[in-house]
Amino acid sequence: MKLNNFDSILCSSPEETAAAAALFATHLRSNDLIALTGDLGAGKTTFVKALAKALGSLDLVQSPTYVYLQMYEASLPLFHFDLYRMNTADDFLAMGFEEYFSAGGITLIEWPQIISHLLPAHTIHLNIQTLSEQERSLNFTKRASS
Repeated sequence: MKLNNFDSILCSSPEETAAAAALFATHLRSNDLIALTGDLGAGKTTFVKALAKALGSLDLVQSPTYVYLQMYEASLPLFHFDLYRMNTADDFLAMGFEEYFSAGGITLIEWPQIISHLLPAHTIHLNIQTLSEQERSLNFTKRASS
């Protein structure tokens, strides 16, 4: 498996998704931001778990759905947001969460649509598309947010 300039990767099992996350982790640097989209159950949190493990985290990675943010120790700090239940971008700003974009770690945001206009131009977008019960298409792009 090879990741060239943020391509698409077809994964036919959770183990292959974890391998893709581990490979992707080798490309990450301080202050990188990854916006993860996909349907419920597509594997966004599964991807984050594998990424955290690849970066050396020993923490139990869980979906932060009810708390908005979980932080994990790794080779770089991981800031894992889940904005599924957030109402507005103003709520995100009022909580000071945009400060994590430049806090020296890696920021991962599930359900980033509500704050898309706040995302920095260097954001890496990962859309996880469910193809079947086991198969996923991981589509990486790096572009300015609209």
